[in-house]
Amino acid sequence: MLPVCSSLTPCGPEELGTSAPAVGCPSCSQKRGTKEGGCLSPLFLLCSLFLAGMDGKKCSVWMFLPLVFTLFTSAGLWIVYFIAVEDNKILPLSVPDRKPSPKRPPYISIAGDAPPASCVFSQVMNMAAFLALVVAVLRFIQLKPKVLTPWLNISGLVALCLASFGMTLLGNFQLSNDEEIHNVGTSLTFGFGTLACWIQAALTLKINLKNEGRKAGIPRVALSASITLCVVLYFILMAQGIHMHASRIQWGLVMCFLCYFGTFAVEFRHYRFEIICSEYQE
Repeated sequence: MLPVCSSLTPCGPEELGTSAPAVGCPSCSQKRGTKEGGCLSPLFLLCSLFLAGMDGKKCSVWMFLPLVFTLFTSAGLWIVYFIAVEDNKILPLSVPDRKPSPKRPPYISIAGDAPPASCVFSQVMNMAAFLALVVAVLRFIQLKPKVLTPWLNISGLVALCLASFGMTLLGNFQLSNDEEIHNVGTSLTFGFGTLACWIQAALTLKINLKNEGRKAGIPRVALSASITLCVVLYFILMAQGIHMHASRIQWGLVMCFLCYFGTFAVEFRHYRFEIICSEYQE
C-alpha cells in the first residue's frame, strides 16, 4: 500500500470562469487572487481558502483536515477549561493576578488534571495527536517530490511526530499522577512543535507551491515568531512565580500552534491524497 499525492488544478474563480465576491479586510481592499495585495493574517487566509473551496469545485476535500484539527482541538481545550472553572478547580483567566485565592492558576495541565475535565482532556489530546500526525505525514508526502533538501523535509516530519508523541504523554499522564512524564510531554510538544513551525515556514517560502509561498509563508513566520516569544515568556514567568500571566501566555501559545496547523489548508486544497494497494509480485 503506497500513499500517493497528486496535484489538482487551481480552484480559483479565474480558472473556472466563474465570478467570486471580493474578500476584504480592514487593512486591504484588493480582491482574492491578486499578487499585489491581500491581507496576510492567518484568519483572513483561512476565510479566503474556505470561500475558494465553496466557489471552486476542484478544491480538494483534504483542505478541511487541518481546519478540523484546529477547530476540534481548540473547542475541546476550552471545554476542559470551562469544566474546570465550573467545578472550582482553577481560577478564571480574567481574574487579576494579585487577587489571593485558594484555587489553582488556570494552566491547561491543571485544568485537565482532575475528572471530569481530565477525561475530556485525555480524549482531546489523543485525537489531536493523531490528527497532527496525519497532517505531518501528508505534508511530508506533499513536499517530497519538490524539495531540493530532503533533510529539511525529513526534519520537519520527525519534529512533528515527536510533538505528536508529546501530546499523548501530557494528555494521558496527568500532572498530579506522574509529573515527570507529563513535563516530558510538555517539553516535547512545545520544543519540537516550535522547531517544526520554523522548518515548515522555511519550506513554505523556499518551495513556493502554486506561487502561494508568500501568502502562506509570511503568516507562518509571524506565527512562529509569536510561538517562540510565548515559549520564552512562559518559562520566564513560570520561574518568577507569576502564574496568572504565565497561564494566559500558555493559552495564547497553544492557540497560535493551532492556528498554525490550520494554515496547511492553503496548500492542501490543491492536492489529492490516495492510498494505492497492489499485489506483491514474486
